[in-house]
Amino acid sequence: MTHIQSTSTKPKSPEQRESARAFAIASARSLSDSQCSDTVVLDLEGKSPVADFLVITTGTSDRQMKSAADDVIELAPNTGHALIRQAADTRNTWIVSDFGDVVVHVFEPDTRAFYDLELLWGDALRVAWQRD
Repeated sequence: MTHIQSTSTKPKSPEQRESARAFAIASARSLSDSQCSDTVVLDLEGKSPVADFLVITTGTSDRQMKSAADDVIELAPNTGHALIRQAADTRNTWIVSDFGDVVVHVFEPDTRAFYDLELLWGDALRVAWQRD
């Protein structure tokens, strides 16, 4: 039997990992610039076979959340990343953008509290992303 390994589970080179980290930080900064709040970047190395970094933020309205998520999508090609897929609920209370090694969640406050991804990934290291 042949085993086909997913590209998301292959070991990443230090350069690939640093590229993903840089994109996660750039995404967090872009979201902050778009007036999102409580932005966190979690390092999922060794914890998730799907992504290396998770970015979580809170938006203020469905329009602002969509605009902030779109800004991250526009930023992606500049860092060698591309949007794989994006999903949102019907009420526009969350948007998730999957870039492969980086996943970005934009939530409205109540939905963020409901899903509580920071608790789910509570053992993940937080990455400092704020500008000096």
